[in-house]
Amino acid sequence: MDTDSLIMVLIIGALAGWLAGKITKGKGFGVAINIVVGIVGAVIGGFLFSLLGVSPGGFIGSLLTATVGAVALLFVISQAKQ
Repeated sequence: MDTDSLIMVLIIGALAGWLAGKITKGKGFGVAINIVVGIVGAVIGGFLFSLLGVSPGGFIGSLLTATVGAVALLFVISQAKQ
């Protein structure tokens, strides 16, 4: 992975983690945890979208995929806490 790709992954991860926190009404975890949530969310979102046969491309598609996965991740975490 080259430097530009790594920077894009971190940017998309941070944005997706932040958006997921806003969507799920979280108080936020800070930038570092938001990046981790967003990156893990991208993997989960990619898996969920592949099950549906959907493959969004580009920056917006990647952000959408990561955000959907991050929301799913935060939902599962919130349910596990209860």
